[in-house]
Amino acid sequence: MIPNKAVRLNLFDFKSVPMRAFHTTWFAFFLCFFGWFGIAPLMPLVREDLGLTKIQIGNTMIASVAITIAVRLVIGWLCDKIGPRRSYSGLLILGSIPVMTIGLSHDYQTFFWFRLAIGAIGASFVITQYHTSVMFAPNCVGTANATAAGWGNLGGGVTQMMMPLILAVFLHLGMSESLGWRLSMVIPGVALLIMGILYYRLTKDYPEGNLRELKARGLVPQKTKTRGSFLAAIKDHRVWALFVIYGACFGIELTIDNIAALYFTDTFHLSIGQAGLVAGLFGLMNIFARALGGIISDRCAIKAGLRGRVIFLGTVLLLEGLGLMFFSKMTILPLAIIAMMTTGLFVKMANGATYSVVPFVNKKALGAVAGIVGAGGNVGAVLFGFLFRMEDLSYSMVLFYLGWIVIACSAFSLMVKFSPEVEKEVKTEFDAARARQLEPQIV
Repeated sequence: MIPNKAVRLNLFDFKSVPMRAFHTTWFAFFLCFFGWFGIAPLMPLVREDLGLTKIQIGNTMIASVAITIAVRLVIGWLCDKIGPRRSYSGLLILGSIPVMTIGLSHDYQTFFWFRLAIGAIGASFVITQYHTSVMFAPNCVGTANATAAGWGNLGGGVTQMMMPLILAVFLHLGMSESLGWRLSMVIPGVALLIMGILYYRLTKDYPEGNLRELKARGLVPQKTKTRGSFLAAIKDHRVWALFVIYGACFGIELTIDNIAALYFTDTFHLSIGQAGLVAGLFGLMNIFARALGGIISDRCAIKAGLRGRVIFLGTVLLLEGLGLMFFSKMTILPLAIIAMMTTGLFVKMANGATYSVVPFVNKKALGAVAGIVGAGGNVGAVLFGFLFRMEDLSYSMVLFYLGWIVIACSAFSLMVKFSPEVEKEVKTEFDAARARQLEPQIV
């Protein structure tokens, strides 16, 4: 299948099937983050408007990431079954509904259920990684996966900055703060709806075409053994090791996306706009940090194969844990911002490094593996959320404890090993792809 996959990431190519899928999927994921965490920078207003307690805010944070666990497991299976194109379109269109209507919340209970429903669009990550994994060859799949996910995750930072500005526009028009935050959420909801339609029209499932077309041409089995592949993924201990690892990196990213604005508002007494700007810096690291993790992982694979990818993953996760501990101890705003961004660098590099390993665990169950590992990120965020809702623990204390947890989780990388046969097979594909990559491009 290598000849049909892209062997280089040409960012200025918008015509080829792989690169068109790349650009469409990262932008779709970007908008999903906008809808998923659009309410986070507005939480100081929501807290006052709905009279939410610390425990209730913690519960809504947990809800926003909890539902994603189940949906990520299903969406991975669905990608294997009907293809990423239809899976993504359906998720975007359905996910736009609760985003547009969360403004109908009138108390804690209704707000909780809206945040729970919105969390489903977090499963878009699995489709993003699936789609780029089937479009790019082994020599650059780590870079492609990490860049697409990183630029998508960038939405988590941009929304921290943009939502307060959107709110300011409504307030400038004379609306109350209560009505302003409600109407602000309509904007990302409409964007998701439009993107759902465009995704169906602009992309194909695989480099060779859509899944239905390939089945009709007899290029894939009429009955894909999705149940068997899912069971194979469940039985593989490496999948669960990566599940834990991703919980320790992407779970941290989701957690900080949720609490950063409140943390800087309460700890350093910043305004909503100022806190949103500072919190947004964490997400903006995705411009390059997650991609950097994938790029370095691909470079490690040149010298040390799959083992090199895994060693790099364990190392960067260890550094992430140390970064969290330092961040938690910062009491001066500029130093806290620097510590947060340094930690964010390692968090996002670990994210990219994880999904540079995922495509090689079980190629016949790629969707299942991607879904299970992706769900691990949300499981981590849910568990961490329970710590943040505890009345007797300050946010800084929780961040310090999370540093120790992440360091412990880095040891799980020792469980991710590959047989000599798999190493040899991947090396053969890798070398073939690199040989094609070095060939002159036909313009």
